[in-house]
Amino acid sequence: MPDDLTLTVTQRPAALDARRGIVRLHPEVMAALAINPGDPLRLTGRRSTAGIAAKAEPGASRALLYADDLTIGNLGLRDGGQVTVTPVPVVAARRVALTGPAEIVAIVSPEMLRLALLGKVVTAGDDVSLLPQDVMPEAAHRSLVEAARRSLANRVGYAWTSTLLQVLAVEGADAALVTMDTVVGWQDGQFSTVRPEAEPVLATAHPASTDPDMPPPSVDDLPGLRTQAQELTELLDLGFHHREVLGRLGTTVSLGVLVSGPAGSGKSALVRAVAASLGAGVLPVWGPELAALTNDAAATRLRGLARDVRAGGPAVLLIADVEALAPRDEPGPLSTVFRQIVAELIASGAAVVCTTSRPEAVDPSLRSPDLLAVQLAVPLPDAAMRREQLRVLTRGMPLAEDVRLDDVAGRTPGFVAADLGALAREAGVRAALRQKEAESPTVAMDDFEAALDVVRPTSMAESTLEVAQVTLDEVGDMVEVKQTLTESVLWPLTYPDTFARLGVQPPRGVLLYGPPGCGKTFLVKAIAGTGKANVLSVKGAELLSKWVGDSERAVRELFRRAREAAPTLVFLDEVDALAPTRGQATDGGTTDRVVAALLTELDGVESLRNVVVIGATNRPDLIDPALLRPGRLERLVFVPPPDGEARAAILRASSKSVPLDEAVDFDALGADLDGFSAADCAALIREAALTAMRESLEATTVTAEHVAAARKRVRPSLDPVQVAWLEAYASTHAAG
Repeated sequence: MPDDLTLTVTQRPAALDARRGIVRLHPEVMAALAINPGDPLRLTGRRSTAGIAAKAEPGASRALLYADDLTIGNLGLRDGGQVTVTPVPVVAARRVALTGPAEIVAIVSPEMLRLALLGKVVTAGDDVSLLPQDVMPEAAHRSLVEAARRSLANRVGYAWTSTLLQVLAVEGADAALVTMDTVVGWQDGQFSTVRPEAEPVLATAHPASTDPDMPPPSVDDLPGLRTQAQELTELLDLGFHHREVLGRLGTTVSLGVLVSGPAGSGKSALVRAVAASLGAGVLPVWGPELAALTNDAAATRLRGLARDVRAGGPAVLLIADVEALAPRDEPGPLSTVFRQIVAELIASGAAVVCTTSRPEAVDPSLRSPDLLAVQLAVPLPDAAMRREQLRVLTRGMPLAEDVRLDDVAGRTPGFVAADLGALAREAGVRAALRQKEAESPTVAMDDFEAALDVVRPTSMAESTLEVAQVTLDEVGDMVEVKQTLTESVLWPLTYPDTFARLGVQPPRGVLLYGPPGCGKTFLVKAIAGTGKANVLSVKGAELLSKWVGDSERAVRELFRRAREAAPTLVFLDEVDALAPTRGQATDGGTTDRVVAALLTELDGVESLRNVVVIGATNRPDLIDPALLRPGRLERLVFVPPPDGEARAAILRASSKSVPLDEAVDFDALGADLDGFSAADCAALIREAALTAMRESLEATTVTAEHVAAARKRVRPSLDPVQVAWLEAYASTHAAG
């Protein structure tokens, strides 16, 4: 049995393993090396590195080692070559020191950095990514790795998936595994500068950072949070510096505060700025890290933190993502210990500030008067607030004269401070790539335009609809439909102040119905391209689950994300599958409960501000009538099949990028396509282009003959019976 094998390295195209330190081998090769999935390997090319073994897909070559681009770069084999694979024993790293871009060092805490490296085998001199090793995590670490992924996305923004760090030193072995006991830290010089996380440091730090060497933020750098900062300042100042006044008045003050708000909105930065202004220290703790420890270890750590806070003079214990320590659904022994320690700290005069982006997931008992008695909400920034945040974030950037921050702020609905920071960084990177040799580079509006194409708000990480570069003006015909949608959808999202000034409630939702292929989804994409709003797209059946309670939770989560990312357009495609008439289903009541949850979200106690819902269906008769009453999907908009004039307009719009010969008569062709839907018309243009390609791959023009040949192949898809029924339904339920 060989101790090592020499294989040819090749890049693995799949994105699953990308930059996670995973290498894949044929099962027979793994058997020959006597290794199992998850075992560490020493890899030697032009230089040595390490990786985690995994099985390759069926049909993989026995002579190849499949690796990602990062591992191949660490081997020094960018152009390919041979690599020697050697099994190595599992050795836990005692300490790991890394370096990286200054903005990442300032934002990512040592605790979060350790979780990003958890389960990876690292070697000094390697490049590593922040992408967690979630391909083969240990069962005990799955929730922790997922929490790290969410927090990295919230803290770093778009850049977290592409940032590379360099491993400077590893203590324990040449190739060592990062575990929960490994001390991980940033290093600017010698290895000894890595600060063990077991040694808490009371400090006032940079926003979203736990590095005490960074300068504290200023309240002036937190536009939009000055009201919350004033409230928190008054409370902490009274508790820290004026307790004698309270004593003379015969009362006390509770310094327990819960700060809620969207992830990345500046909650931790707010606390640090206020503490710095009062000369108080801050001891930051990340809730999911403590929750991942055993109950005894977590309780010991909490008591140690409490001692440090009491011993440090005026101090704040800052606990981020507190729902991990005190969950609403399954509070355990750790939650009880946590409440006891918080009560003791507050009673001793220390301040405890907890932050959360999911207040509904926090144990309600934590908000009792003797615990977190004060609650502050950090709002999602509006356009004016985003403009101020961009001004602060770009203060050190040499902006070109064409940069219009007002326009950028108007095009970033749903962005929080962290997202805007990622946007500014991405624009700066684009400017640097464009002006590598320039002595006085500047960031231009084009750089922000390019950054806007790739940076998305963290609140829109799931269920997004790719916004097409099309507007309602480019939609052929359908004048009345477009006017109705403009009034019902765009006006509430674009002019909420006008509705408030006139004292009327804007329409809450719209139902688009019509034959298949007539442009309902295309209209929604055009509205999204016109309205500068975030779009959440969900197909009806996607929210349904066989597990009791999961479907209703999915509906609540959808609308929670919509509120956080407002102004938001929620698109429910095939809504008849999601909200059928109640009392007729045979699924144990799942769809009935989903309909009830949907009705409550649309018109319940909790306000749905700056959120408009669009449903689409070709069977409006199957939808529960309660969903179609005023206050819910109150506007019913019939999207009719196109007539001859509309078909001609659709053909023109579909062929904008196709080099059609001038002899193609759109008006005559549109009149000849009776029974064709909008999708059929677009298919006709595609087929004409393919006909030209079949004739010659060097073709430069699509002629009328090609269109005529395509006309013979493409058949109309509209069902006359269904169209007639829908037209009758529309005449009966005419929506103004």
